Amino acid sequence: MKVKYNLKKTEAHTKARLGEIEWNGKTFETPMFMPVGTQATVKTLSPEEVIECGSGIVLANTYHLWLRPGEDIVKEGGGIHEFMNYHNGPILTDSGGYQVFSLAHSKDISEEGVKFKNQYDGSPLFLTPEKSIAIQEALGSDIMMSFDECLAASAPYEYQKASVERTIRWAKRGKDAHKTEDQCLFGIVQGGPYEDLRKHSAIETVKLDFDGYSIGGVANDGESKEDMYKAIDYSVPYLPEDKMRYLMGVGDPIDLVEGVIRGVDVFDCVTPTRLARHGNAYTKYGKLNIKNSKYKRDFSPLSEQCDCYACKHYTKAYIHHLIKCDEVFGARLLSIHNIRFLIHLTEELREAIKNDNILEFRDRFIEDYYGQKQ
Repeated sequence: MKVKYNLKKTEAHTKARLGEIEWNGKTFETPMFMPVGTQATVKTLSPEEVIECGSGIVLANTYHLWLRPGEDIVKEGGGIHEFMNYHNGPILTDSGGYQVFSLAHSKDISEEGVKFKNQYDGSPLFLTPEKSIAIQEALGSDIMMSFDECLAASAPYEYQKASVERTIRWAKRGKDAHKTEDQCLFGIVQGGPYEDLRKHSAIETVKLDFDGYSIGGVANDGESKEDMYKAIDYSVPYLPEDKMRYLMGVGDPIDLVEGVIRGVDVFDCVTPTRLARHGNAYTKYGKLNIKNSKYKRDFSPLSEQCDCYACKHYTKAYIHHLIKCDEVFGARLLSIHNIRFLIHLTEELREAIKNDNILEFRDRFIEDYYGQKQ
């Protein structure tokens, strides 16, 4: 069954939206945070653990799965759901565009596509809009992304302008190449921090009539939060009310709150598991570094407010011990906690939208988060 989005309510004082995603007889409410399963796995966690965190959509990475093990192997294994044993909700695959521009070496960008070298063995590769769609169709994801050029916010205006035009042309080529009826395809709005470019990109991308729309280029190195929020504000007014809006690569708790207020429905980011591997945990009162020696004899949970497996069963002292000893179980527990924290935050945001008090929720959340009461 093709993923379907339904808008249920817009908050009385902001652009915040309560929505619903239908998939295979199941429904999932938005706003939503999507855990990232880059290599067809959310790092250190089993699918069952991800589901227990409250996951709906999970993201997998086209670029990495193309290189290893190859989309043909995933297809032979029954498609991405069967291959990674995730059947709880839809799976979204990105286009590979961000990874090409952030990871690949010796890039040669042309109108046709991007030539680059395989980061693992140095072999030549060529990724085009058509190739990206073909890979994603073979992977069997429920939501596919258009191939785009993802630039740093600091890229010069003239290059941003040319890049936006090329991304629009690539979006049309990808849509023309899209043949499967049960896989959604999303367009991506680019344009850096420039209002005119974001408006133009959104209007022209919407003309192509995609199944949903993403705001890209907002979580790159060197970008300020102000520029991120401007990019959302410049894009959202031109996106359809009846289709899903996805802010790509954003996972900071404050950014989720601000993004929802600006009309975003879905977020993803590798940050919760990356922070976990470095010994950090999200809490209501800011990030906690469990490596800190003050937690050596702290037998309370990571967060008294959290209902995750880690907080129900383990203490800061135990997780401190695991992380200090480089035990993988410590990273697993922190990953469970961090993913659950962001998913729970979106649950709270949904309630705030239902009650028309999201601005009050934001003010309380920011006061607590930056209050550092740990």
